[in-house]
Amino acid sequence: MSASRSETAQDAGPGGESPGGDLLAALLDGMDAALCAFDADGAVTHWNREAERILGWTAEEAVGRRGFDGWAVRSEDAEDVHGRLMGVMHAHGRQVHEFALLRKDGGRVLVRTQSAGVRGADGRPAGVYCAFSEVHAQIDLERSIALSEALFEDAAWGVVLVDVDLRPTVVNGHAARALGAGRTGLLGRPLGDLITQGVEELESALQYVLAEGPPRAPAEVWVTLKTNDGERRRCLRSAFVRLASPLAEEPVPLGVGWMFQDVTDERLAQQDADRLRFRFSQLHRAGVAAAEFEDPMEAAACYLDFALAGFADHALVDLCGPGERLRRVASTPAGTPGPVTAVVGGGIPVRYRAGHPALQAVDRTGPVRAGAPVAAPEAAEAWAADRCWPRDAVYALCVVLRSRGLTLGVLTFLRSAARPAFERPDAAYGESVAARVAAAVDLAVALGQNQQH
Repeated sequence: MSASRSETAQDAGPGGESPGGDLLAALLDGMDAALCAFDADGAVTHWNREAERILGWTAEEAVGRRGFDGWAVRSEDAEDVHGRLMGVMHAHGRQVHEFALLRKDGGRVLVRTQSAGVRGADGRPAGVYCAFSEVHAQIDLERSIALSEALFEDAAWGVVLVDVDLRPTVVNGHAARALGAGRTGLLGRPLGDLITQGVEELESALQYVLAEGPPRAPAEVWVTLKTNDGERRRCLRSAFVRLASPLAEEPVPLGVGWMFQDVTDERLAQQDADRLRFRFSQLHRAGVAAAEFEDPMEAAACYLDFALAGFADHALVDLCGPGERLRRVASTPAGTPGPVTAVVGGGIPVRYRAGHPALQAVDRTGPVRAGAPVAAPEAAEAWAADRCWPRDAVYALCVVLRSRGLTLGVLTFLRSAARPAFERPDAAYGESVAARVAAAVDLAVALGQNQQH
């Protein structure tokens, strides 16, 4: 180790300077860590700029001193520090120590050192090199590393690192499970290979973060994922951070950190609650409005007008007639949206074939859902026409009209392809509407019979 000071003269050029020594000095001074070295006798042979920054002692003041006694450590600590540092020369591997060193201004600083022995060409111990940094800086680094490892192993939310080409480079276990893929299977693949719907919105958010920085608040992104079990619609509450290199003179984006939680169940529950709240409000408003009609059939139409809002595109009312045939008495316009009106010339039986959903609802005394097969629009139109429904009907919900223990007819709600298929909660709401409509129809029938008498 001492050869670094004495043997450089042999390599010196005409001007007495050593190109090799200058290169070594430049390399040491460019290091981010403080570094010093001792020869076999414990004299300081190297002292770089970072060591000067931390302790305040220049290289001219440090090189040549034996140990730290009297200048870089307190006298009562000098023997212990010197013994632990030089003891590394005869040991194998690196050793880590923490020392309280003295600054040139008299202040104390706690440093963490990593030291290892150096051997000469003959294999004998030749000295010790020691790299050290302030403990708080080392702890900050360790915290950052520990945080990164925890995020990618134990975090309760998904973490994905995306490069500037918007391809995942690191994926933690939670994210892999939430996205329905393996951790390694996602790496380097375009997001479009995993996401069928919503990928444009996600990529737009990532590009914005790369260009402008992260948004101030988390965003919720709805995506449809490809999985082995089919497609899944998920809502991901997402936060983004831009990753930039701390070593570059100017911030250079390295990619984006995407952190998310799957809040699909929460959002669906909220949507269901909002839907129920709206439907209850509609039923309440319909009841208040229907009470103002003298004609019960107009009251029934009022109920349906309120019920259609946000629920269906068409409504049909078929009442039971002689011979258990159904006859159309009220409906919405077939071509364009409009209010429910009485059918002119009602009383003519509807040509429902056997097995028609409306007839099934009468037989079961319960709701029946139906939908056109997934095919060309022409096939869907033929499906609707075969059932005597408007041509744009794709989904149907038939609920029976019952009052005083009697079946009065069938109420049919129809949706176009722009709406989703009817589900069980929709059927329950349809039955609630049907109960009110049936009461009004029953009153109209009773009043008609009384007038005849």
